Amino acid sequence: QLQLVESGGGLVQPGGSLRLSCAASGFTLDDYAIGWFRQAPGKGREGVSCISASGGSTHYADSVKGRFTISRDNAKNTVYLQMNSLKHEDTAVYYCAAVLFRLCVLSPLYDYWGQGTQVTVSS
Repeated sequence: QLQLVESGGGLVQPGGSLRLSCAASGFTLDDYAIGWFRQAPGKGREGVSCISASGGSTHYADSVKGRFTISRDNAKNTVYLQMNSLKHEDTAVYYCAAVLFRLCVLSPLYDYWGQGTQVTVSS
C-alpha cells in the first residue's frame, strides 16, 4: 500500500522554526517529484514548495522564499521541509504529495497525498 506520512508539525511562536518530514512507505521516492502544500481554515490548498525527483530542482511560493527549504534523502525515503522565521500566516495543515515524474510543480497535480500535519504559529 502506497502511503505518505507527514510529521513534525506543532505549535511554535512567531519567528520560530519547525522541520516537517514526509516519509514514504510501500514505494520508493527516487522517481517521484514531491510537493508540500498547505491549507488554512477557510482557504484553498496552496502550493508551498516542491523538489524534483533528482533533488536538483526546487520551487517555492513567494510567500515562503528565503524562509523555507525543501530537501530530500532518498536513502531514507523521506523529504523534509525546514521552516524558519515562521509567521502567523503560516498556520495551516501541511500536506506532502508525490507524483511519478522528474520535474515538480506547485499545482496540486499529484497522485499520492499524506494525511497532513498541523502547524500553528502563535504567541
